Amino acid sequence: MQVLHTALLVTDLERARSFYEQGLGLTPAQRSLKFPGIWYDIGSVQVHLIQADQVPTCEHPQWGRCPHLALGIPDWQSLQEHLLALGYELQPSQSGRQAFFVRDPDGNVIECSAWAGDPG
Repeated sequence: MQVLHTALLVTDLERARSFYEQGLGLTPAQRSLKFPGIWYDIGSVQVHLIQADQVPTCEHPQWGRCPHLALGIPDWQSLQEHLLALGYELQPSQSGRQAFFVRDPDGNVIECSAWAGDPG
């Protein structure tokens, strides 16, 4: 099963927490990650709220800082080899997890991670 992860930038993390928990009735997911923010699981979608001034910085000089989508990939190694064979440039994750970043044709940064269901 692949898991979609989306990061949303928020200006006020506590106000966003109130909306997602009190307004939408979501419960925060328990994660021990090095990333700032709050996680919510909605079926196979994971929403990661990040304070706008604490966005993790992509180390790639051309990609810069940006929110991203992430996919949990069951066969992570095969996908990595496939993308490299197609000539895509991959940026390793700086988090210590098995993950890499790749840009799609529109310039969106996609994180491909070796997790299924729980990125922690």
